[in-house]
Amino acid sequence: MIFHKHPYKPFIPKNATKLIVGTLPPPRFSLGNLKPGDVDFCYGSIDGQLWKILNEIFSLNLHFETTQFAIEQRKNFLIQYKIGICDIVESCERKKLDASDLGMENIELRDLLFYVNQYKTIKTLLLTGGNSKNGPEYHLRKLLKEHNIPLKPISLDTPKIHHFKIDTNRIIEVVSLTAPTGTANRAVGSNPEYKLLKKQNPNFNTFDFRVLQYKKFF
Repeated sequence: MIFHKHPYKPFIPKNATKLIVGTLPPPRFSLGNLKPGDVDFCYGSIDGQLWKILNEIFSLNLHFETTQFAIEQRKNFLIQYKIGICDIVESCERKKLDASDLGMENIELRDLLFYVNQYKTIKTLLLTGGNSKNGPEYHLRKLLKEHNIPLKPISLDTPKIHHFKIDTNRIIEVVSLTAPTGTANRAVGSNPEYKLLKKQNPNFNTFDFRVLQYKKFF
């Protein structure tokens, strides 16, 4: 078995109102064996789409390279827009050296609720994936269940929206975004809204679909 530990601590600006929540970056980030174009920061994989989507939405002119400048670009954006990142998985074991959520075993979760409690300005959790096994929503449900906190559905359309109460006066919205990975493209392709937009514009693609979706919540 291969031990896979999250290489980054949560990055949460002191006045953050939104928190991006995923699972783990590819194991190469923990091993320090980065690809050309990787950024040594949360969601920094050149194969991932989160920063490409945000780059498109906010016209950030981000650099996709393994430099401190590229890291600072992303940190400055998060601070400016009051967005934090706190993935829900601290570590796991794997039989194969890959990045799949399904391949995670003996999973140790981060205490996400600790950070939500610590940063009182957080109002929204933006999950980079749904309730499939070992996805962010799957683990959030498990964590909330352990604390006897119900997760109540608000909208079951894509992306699904839920909320939960962290105390008597505070409600946290949870948005399960379409995962910013190539493996989710099949699910996007079968989405009725995507099919309609594709029919209207044959050049419309799965990246464009994510940009439209993410733009509503970021």
